[in-house]
Amino acid sequence: MYLDDYKRWSEFDLQDPDLNAELNSIEGDDEAIKDRFAIALAFGTAGLRGTLGAGTNRMNIWVVRQATQGVASWVLTQGGTQTVAISYDSRLKGWNFARDAAGVLAANGINVRIYDELMPVPALSFATRYYNCNAGIMITASHNPAKYNGFKAYGPDGCQMTDDAAAIVYDAIQKTDVLTGAKYMSFAEGVEKGLIKFVGDDCKEALYEAIEARQVRPGLCKTAGLKLVYSPLNGTGLVPVTRVLKDMGITDITIVKEQEYPNGYFTTCPYPNPEIFEALRKGLELAKEVGADLMLATDPDADRVGIAMKCPDGSYELVSGNEMGVLLLDYICAGRIEKGTMPKNPVAVMSIVSTPLAAKVAEHYGVELRQTLTGFKWIGDQIAQLEAAGEVDRFIFGFEESYGYLAGPYVRDKDAIIGSMLICEMAAYYRSIGSSIKQRLEELYAQYGRYLNKIDTVEFPGLSGMDKMAGIMKDLRENPPKAFGSKAVASVTDYAKPETTGLPKANVLSFVLEDGAKVMVRPSGTEPKIKAYYTTLGKDLDAALAEKDELSAAIKPIFS
Repeated sequence: MYLDDYKRWSEFDLQDPDLNAELNSIEGDDEAIKDRFAIALAFGTAGLRGTLGAGTNRMNIWVVRQATQGVASWVLTQGGTQTVAISYDSRLKGWNFARDAAGVLAANGINVRIYDELMPVPALSFATRYYNCNAGIMITASHNPAKYNGFKAYGPDGCQMTDDAAAIVYDAIQKTDVLTGAKYMSFAEGVEKGLIKFVGDDCKEALYEAIEARQVRPGLCKTAGLKLVYSPLNGTGLVPVTRVLKDMGITDITIVKEQEYPNGYFTTCPYPNPEIFEALRKGLELAKEVGADLMLATDPDADRVGIAMKCPDGSYELVSGNEMGVLLLDYICAGRIEKGTMPKNPVAVMSIVSTPLAAKVAEHYGVELRQTLTGFKWIGDQIAQLEAAGEVDRFIFGFEESYGYLAGPYVRDKDAIIGSMLICEMAAYYRSIGSSIKQRLEELYAQYGRYLNKIDTVEFPGLSGMDKMAGIMKDLRENPPKAFGSKAVASVTDYAKPETTGLPKANVLSFVLEDGAKVMVRPSGTEPKIKAYYTTLGKDLDAALAEKDELSAAIKPIFS
């Protein structure tokens, strides 16, 4: 079957010389052909993601057209404005995929609002809501290496598509022949017919206004003298992040030159993920050189932001997503109470794999902290529930441990633009009172305990990777460990059983140990990897680290 598909693709006009050259290069190589054609990329709630190349198991214009036809078939049943918003980041083939998606939608009689320049995830979510769209499409592979691209689908609320909608889209995709099944007209024809229009400046300005309205202490940054080094990691963050920071009064911004402009090859950071040290290396070197108070980096689609803070001895320390989530929650709560802008019955939201320290901070300020499944769409769903009840102003902050933050209901996905703004405002505030982010973090640990949150990620490459992961999860359910190292398991929660968790079904297992430490195991739905999340609480950092290392060593054989 896969050889037949290879032959068909080889004889088809693929309209992309890169694809033809690749197919010619693998002629006679059964394993290479099988890898590209034995399976198709699966469309899930995170859309599609895969390596660029020829075949059904790769990202290319034909797979994108097929996926877009699936979205179009769903949109045509929805009524409403019959409009879809599209954005794309700096990844290779990004504009090609966005343009072809627009052509498929237009050929189906669906209106398109597409950005005339690369723009981040929050801009796509905002445009989807601004134009009352039925759906949104973001061409991105987030923080994956350069060889990847992807296709994320959004619902009318600006959240990533729901499970039910994604299932309908996937069903329509499976009924669409990958090479001939999608309707298509050229981008130029779509523009000429008035079906494809660019996102207007009014929408772009409205996004900036919505973000800047969420400042906690407006005007503070104009006099604080904050010195910042920033890297967009060759992605979409440069224009929106620097625009907002300059609007709020931060002008001493040094950009990492090698990572300033869009570059889908990510030559200076092969894994453009602000969670990892290597991606921040260039920025840290520059921060030390210029003596910056803060080093900040956003990922290619600018929905995540990572930082390094300056310590009293002049060194720089990376701040984890959990730590920054807690710092921002604390800063927003204290600042809004001080300014008299805290809503009645405020609500914050975090994912189930995020730090329990946030619950302590929320309790201190009288904030209701809701917990959701992993995936920012679930935080967006909590905002939607508040909106439906006429109480959307109660939402003050949401975060995930994976460096995603949102303060405000103007979008329904994580937003590195507002994350950057609030982090810089917080740094400027602490600087203005003779303190620092580092000092405040240590104060929080002294007040609530030395929590430590770490993650191990194990990859399972190859066609059998997803099957191996499924086997690991099955065995953990049927034969749950009685202990991890020297620590006995006190309780097990299976998030695949919504009747016991009160949350939607999810492929996640949680093991709480006798001393209160926690191990959570979650396989990715889009990539062949499993994550183990560890939470430990020690009398100091060394004690918390020692227990984490023991837990990690105990789980390693399970993943082997």
